Amino acid sequence: MAFTAQDVKALREKTGVGMMECKKALVESDGDMDKAIEYLRERGLAAAQKKASRIAAEGVVLPYYDKESKKGVIVEVNSETDFVAKNEKFMDFVEGVAKTILATDPADVEALKEEKFNGSDRTVTETLNDLVLSIGENMKVRRFERMEGIVSTYIHAGGTVGVMVGFDVADASKADDADFVAMGKNIAMQIAAMSPEYLSKDCISEEELAKMESITVDSALNKPDSLPMPILTSIITEAIEGKKWADSDSDIYQGLDNKQRKNFTNFISKEAFEILANIAVSHKNDIVANKIFTGLVQGRLKKQIKEICLLEQEFVRGDLFEGTVGGYVDSVAKALGTEIKVTGFIRMMKGEGLEKREENFAEEIAKQING
Repeated sequence: MAFTAQDVKALREKTGVGMMECKKALVESDGDMDKAIEYLRERGLAAAQKKASRIAAEGVVLPYYDKESKKGVIVEVNSETDFVAKNEKFMDFVEGVAKTILATDPADVEALKEEKFNGSDRTVTETLNDLVLSIGENMKVRRFERMEGIVSTYIHAGGTVGVMVGFDVADASKADDADFVAMGKNIAMQIAAMSPEYLSKDCISEEELAKMESITVDSALNKPDSLPMPILTSIITEAIEGKKWADSDSDIYQGLDNKQRKNFTNFISKEAFEILANIAVSHKNDIVANKIFTGLVQGRLKKQIKEICLLEQEFVRGDLFEGTVGGYVDSVAKALGTEIKVTGFIRMMKGEGLEKREENFAEEIAKQING
C-alpha cells in the first residue's frame, strides 16, 4: 500500500514521533496507518527498555492544585538532561501525570503506571514509552505526594523545587481574597528558600528533641573554645597544671595577653586543642550539670528550632513583615478578619538523592560519530 508525505505528517501528529521514524513505520507496515502506530508503540517499548539503565536525574518537580476538588499533588518526573525538561511535550506529560493522580488516586508509583493516562485510553507507562521514543531519552515518574484542602503552590526555577502548603481557614471564602493568595505564595516561597524540616516545634518528637540536645552537648564539648569562659578556664588550667599539654603550648598560652587569649586557638597546636576536647569530654557529667552550660545548650537548641521549624523561622520578606512566619500568618488573618492555620507542607527537590549523570562530551560525540 502506497503512502504520501501527508500520511507521514498525519502519523507524526498522532504519535508525536519524528518524521523519519514515522516514514520508517509506514514503510514497515506497508502504508497501513493503524499498523504503523502499533509499530511505533512497539518501538517505544523497545526504546524505553534500552534506555532504562541510563541515569535520569534531571527533569522537573510540578505541584498541581485543582481548586474545585480542593486536591493537590506534587510529582517528580525525571529525564536524562535538563534540556528535555524544558520540552513542551515533556511538560504536558508531567501535568497529565499530575491530573491522572488526582483522578485515579493510585496507591503508589507502581499503581500509577497501570492507570489510564489523563484523557487517553493508554496507560501512563505506555504514554511514557511513546514519549521516550519521541524525545530519545530515558524518563521515569519517580514519586508523588498529595494534599487536600486549601492549598497554595510554588514552583522554583522552572521545576527545580516544588512546594505545596496547606491551610485551615475559619472563613473559607477568605481563601479567594488577594491578600490570602499572596500570603500563601509567600509562605510557599519561604519553604522553597529556607527548607524547614518541621511545621513547628510541636511537631518534633521528644525523642528527636533529646537527640538534638545530645548532639548539641557533644558538639560543644568537642569544640572547647565555644564553652562558657569559667568552664574553658578550668580545663585549660587542668591541661597546664596536669602537664597534659606540651611545655611549648603551655608557654605559648601563658605568654598571651587577655586579648590574645580570646583567640588562643590561633596560637596553640592542633594536638593541644584536641587534648582540651578530651578533657572536656572526660568531665561531661559535671559540665552538663553546670547551669551556665545548660543555658548555652538551650540557647543553641532554640536557635536550631528557629531554623528548622517553619512557623518559628524569621520571615524572609522583611519588607512585608518583620518577625516569624507564624507572626506573618497571624497578621494576615487579623487583616482578613478570620483565623488561619498552616496545617502542613511538602517540599520536593528535583533529583534529590539520585545519582547524577557525569557529562563527557568527547565520549558523547564519539558515540554519535561511530553510530
